[in-house]
Amino acid sequence: RHTLTLSAHIITTVTAGLQSGAVNVPAGFEKEDSIHKTLDNLGLELKDVKTNMAERMQEAGVVCSGDYKKDGTGRDLFGYVGIEAVLDQMRRKAMKTGFEFNIMVVGESGLGKSTLVNTLFKSKVSRKSCTPNFTEKIPRTVELQTISHVIEEKGVKMNLTVIDTPGFGDQINNENCWEPIVKYINEQYEKYLREEININRKKRIPDTRVHCCVYFVPPTGHWLRPLDIEFMNRLDKIVNIVPVIAKADTLTLDERRDFKQRIRQDLRNYSINVYPQTEFDEDPEDKLLNDTVREKIPFAVVGTDQEHQVNGKKILGRKTKWGIIEVENGAHCEFANLRDLLIRSHLQDLKDVTHKIHYETYRVRRLNESNGISKGLPKGNNLTVKEDVENNL
Repeated sequence: RHTLTLSAHIITTVTAGLQSGAVNVPAGFEKEDSIHKTLDNLGLELKDVKTNMAERMQEAGVVCSGDYKKDGTGRDLFGYVGIEAVLDQMRRKAMKTGFEFNIMVVGESGLGKSTLVNTLFKSKVSRKSCTPNFTEKIPRTVELQTISHVIEEKGVKMNLTVIDTPGFGDQINNENCWEPIVKYINEQYEKYLREEININRKKRIPDTRVHCCVYFVPPTGHWLRPLDIEFMNRLDKIVNIVPVIAKADTLTLDERRDFKQRIRQDLRNYSINVYPQTEFDEDPEDKLLNDTVREKIPFAVVGTDQEHQVNGKKILGRKTKWGIIEVENGAHCEFANLRDLLIRSHLQDLKDVTHKIHYETYRVRRLNESNGISKGLPKGNNLTVKEDVENNL
């Protein structure tokens, strides 16, 4: 039987360690046991004098994840603080409240926008899917329509809003067809700003800002059209743009490769910044990941909600007379890369860039307008920010 002699403050520390998991108790013993009972079960005798705790507990087979250090008096100090528990706290809070993600899809009718969104989230979340007896009618002007859903996976809730843009690029004269889209994006920034400067603002401001704009390029196989260039040039400063080649299965592999190269060349020639943008202070690990993403842009995608049996497995794919185009097969299309970017690897970064760069740029401009610093810039609707603050006072 070993003898473990501890001072009173060490007893308290070991008890906390047992409860938090910093002290790993051998099999057969319960963390919930009192320090006296646990040490007694381990064959240790507790005395109220000071000793070297590390050596005694090591002899007894008790392993501690924290380091032992000695203070000026030579006493052993238990090293576990519990900072790592912060991550669990954040996770529990996030799982309880959920989070928002707002995605806009822009492109001509018939490019598979609704199908791709449904495929991305494996749910009927598009406007067409949620509208009974839906019939496609081309509107005379661009009409933005939103539809929201709550998607839950493994206890994590996401408040998803899909913003559709029917009518974009469908007219004979498409001059200024991007203006309703620019207006909508800025209106969401304005709404968030007014909530932010409100003295009695809500504890949690509803976030309706557009976090990502997926732009569908028709699979022409040539170059970007003037409409594509003008649209992305107008919006790349206010929203994260992710270009995709729609219905990529209509192109051969060689045509797809050449088309992607031409699009990347156009993006460089016209100084169009698509997401993820290159940053001078980019973390080396993030840079490596983002460089891999940039090499894939624009993503050649195929969308479908049809399931098929292939070698005994269920897969999403489009069936043709030549075979099945597997949506999540990287050899067939780049849908999986797009999904990983939007959801699995960069979703939080899309939100951070929206808040810290695009929204911040808008906020500074609006505050400058209110102070009379900025000239020649259009003011927002209704009151200026300064007047709004004064009214709240």
